[in-house]
Amino acid sequence: MELQTKVNIGKSAWQIAPTDHLLFVGSCFAANIGQHFCDYQFRAVVNPFGVMYNPVSILHTLHRMFSHELAVVDCSSSSETPRFPVPDVVILTLGTNHVYILKETGEVVDNCQKRPQCLFEEKELSVEECSATLAQAVSFLKTVRKTVRIILTVSPIRYAKYGFHGSQLSKATLLLACHRVVKDHEQDEIPLVYFPAYEIMNDELRDYRFYAADMLHPSDQAVEYIWQRFANTFFSSDSFRFMEEYRPIRQALQHKPFHPDSEEYRLFLAQAQQRQLSFRRKYGLDQ
Repeated sequence: MELQTKVNIGKSAWQIAPTDHLLFVGSCFAANIGQHFCDYQFRAVVNPFGVMYNPVSILHTLHRMFSHELAVVDCSSSSETPRFPVPDVVILTLGTNHVYILKETGEVVDNCQKRPQCLFEEKELSVEECSATLAQAVSFLKTVRKTVRIILTVSPIRYAKYGFHGSQLSKATLLLACHRVVKDHEQDEIPLVYFPAYEIMNDELRDYRFYAADMLHPSDQAVEYIWQRFANTFFSSDSFRFMEEYRPIRQALQHKPFHPDSEEYRLFLAQAQQRQLSFRRKYGLDQ
């Protein structure tokens, strides 16, 4: 007896290797999945300019990261432009088709910076506008690295402020836009891939026990499950071995001792940190 509607996901034609440079840009769901990669020592950059929910803001982030013509505003006191590694794999996670336009300039802003709402106009991007913006993002990434591998996904997080019908319409717009862009690139030498995070949450995990206390965000268990499905889809055998090798080191570093100030624990922690350093040197992760 089947008690679950399983989302069938074929193995990707290409795999993520342990030493690939990965970039995650998008909603807080992108941050959740990206953090799993960081926790296992993959070379991942996650939302370097903050969470980006809509396609336009995602495009802005890519431009800020890799366009030397555009000024980059660093949050620190330094005026130097941050340098980012050219990614091997880019994961773009769309949260909403709603954007906020600064009335004074007519431009979409990525962060309202707690300024008065009257300064902004809210707009819903159409399927055509979303797909055109995603196409620009794909084209731009391919100018940065011709062989870049790109994954599109739609965040399963619902937006109660739109009303649940409005939230579904927003997700439907993003799903259609992703589908259109993937279809347009299916003949590429390295085709775009759509990963069904939204569908997994709504079809496989359609129970409130898989939601956080707000009943909107996926629970830690749900994020872990989607992460596992993602790994099974995209990871090479080397990546799985890489994770298994690091797992005991990670567990040692996460250990919560009864006596954190004891000499015994300090020695234990120092040994775990040395093992982590040796692991990173072995795979050249700091290069």
